[in-house]
Amino acid sequence: MGRDGDARARSARPAAASAVARAAGRRAGVFKPPSRARVLRVRDRLREIYGIPLMGPHGHPIAELVLTVLSQSTNDRNRDVAYLRLRTRFVTWAAVRDAPVAQIERAIRPGGISRVKAARIKAILRAISADPRDPAHGLSLDWLPRVPLGEARDYLVALPGVGRKTAACVLLFAYGLREVPVDTHVSRVGQRLGLLPSGASSRELHDQMLALTPRGQELELHVNLLRHGRRTCHARLPACDRCALARMCPSAYAFGRAQPRGRTAKAITA
Repeated sequence: MGRDGDARARSARPAAASAVARAAGRRAGVFKPPSRARVLRVRDRLREIYGIPLMGPHGHPIAELVLTVLSQSTNDRNRDVAYLRLRTRFVTWAAVRDAPVAQIERAIRPGGISRVKAARIKAILRAISADPRDPAHGLSLDWLPRVPLGEARDYLVALPGVGRKTAACVLLFAYGLREVPVDTHVSRVGQRLGLLPSGASSRELHDQMLALTPRGQELELHVNLLRHGRRTCHARLPACDRCALARMCPSAYAFGRAQPRGRTAKAITA
């Protein structure tokens, strides 16, 4: 290696070490919420890469509940196969509610941990039917958009096995209400960018994500952070060397990848 190469290697090591130190300091320190300007810069950069999602609310809250249960600990393909088998086997949600757990389990087996998911789906449907706001016990959640958002959220998280992320999925995807689901990808990318606190509970992460998200852009930020987590900001070894957000990421190059030539590791964190 020539003198130029030696110099580059020497300059890369301190830069990478600095990134590791910044990430460690952030974990040890008190979380400081990002400024609105920083959130907008992250949003705009993600928008340049992934565009603006155009999905409208689909209006099927029970389908969203079931899909989210089926998505646990599996991939999208297996989730969708399990859901289609369930809907083929049982024409109505009332039929699913009244079916033996063993029959539900057989229908959703491709989705994995089917015994647990079958029991949970049945319990959720029975709880919805038992609520006095369900007209004639017809398995309807059409009343949800008509009540305050907090009341709708509290109702959903009180259902068997339903947490904040599942409730957020129902409120955002089914009704277009102001919620932002924080799944493992959104949480990971958000924490590495300094948007979300490390080590926080699901409730705290969702509250912070909602607080920083510009009104009307809940779907965009959720979908684009999720896409970035799947395609670039991987859990074990993020592709920082080809990440369009690396220059504004305080965690860039803190996970073992070499610093690319001619690139600074200094993060823009205002």
